[in-house]
Amino acid sequence: MIGSILAIVALLYLGLLALLFLGQRRLVFRPDIDRADLAAAGLTEQMTEVAIATSDGLTLHSWWAPAVRADQRVIVYFHGNAGHRGSRAERIRDYLAAGYGVLLVGYRGYGGNPGQPSEPGLYADARANLAFLAAHNVRPEQIVLFGESLGTAVAIEIALEFPALALVLEAPLASIVLSARARYPLFAFDFLVKDKFNSLGKIARVRMPLLLVHGELDRTTSVRFGRMLYAAANEPKQGVFLSEANHNNLMDHGLARSTMEFIEAMPPRSGAEAQPALRALVTAPVMPSMASAARSGLEKQ
Repeated sequence: MIGSILAIVALLYLGLLALLFLGQRRLVFRPDIDRADLAAAGLTEQMTEVAIATSDGLTLHSWWAPAVRADQRVIVYFHGNAGHRGSRAERIRDYLAAGYGVLLVGYRGYGGNPGQPSEPGLYADARANLAFLAAHNVRPEQIVLFGESLGTAVAIEIALEFPALALVLEAPLASIVLSARARYPLFAFDFLVKDKFNSLGKIARVRMPLLLVHGELDRTTSVRFGRMLYAAANEPKQGVFLSEANHNNLMDHGLARSTMEFIEAMPPRSGAEAQPALRALVTAPVMPSMASAARSGLEKQ
């Protein structure tokens, strides 16, 4: 009898483990597949949709507004795992109003873009978007990498690959494995996780100023993960841990203000040595529509 019960329990466990393994990408990535629309987001006067070719043959759409500030600084915004770029309109309005350039990255499988999201895929999408900036003469010392939630892992990966001005992390995760262990402690095995997004294993190799903002009431990505990342990060770094904020309302607690104060405190840097590193990211041809789209964006400004 005991043996039969143990066998049933084992089968149930293995069945649940198999379901989690097979469905893990549906748990990690929750895209809104409807086409993101500039008009619906209220950004037609500020931004232009640009077509960007990835190294693996996809044509993605991102939203672009060139900088109008004297320092020409550009925020590259990597959004989180749900929704699409259109649902981030309110998160970038303050930056646009302050004259920052903004490249709101469109991932594969999100907002009408082709493809299916994965960790390697999102990194490829990020590199293609950085290649777009390189092709339009945006220099590394003008670029701020901004990651939101899952997008923090993308921003950290890109921060390892070229020397941007700074890195901003909003409500970061430490890794998918650690997040999975917090939610599914009996089922989270490293070797079964396809998309690890191991930010904790990478952050100590990032060599640029860091701002990390996290809400103490975050029930989606525990603030302890933000504290782990912050402890492992190099100086110079600034941590803002908000006692009354959760995962989704950091904007209501001054995130944009903190970000702009942090960026404005960055001294200007010479681009003489950094430019080749950004140029090296141009791994895909620039599509003909991109140049005209960028010019249109400049005219709107």
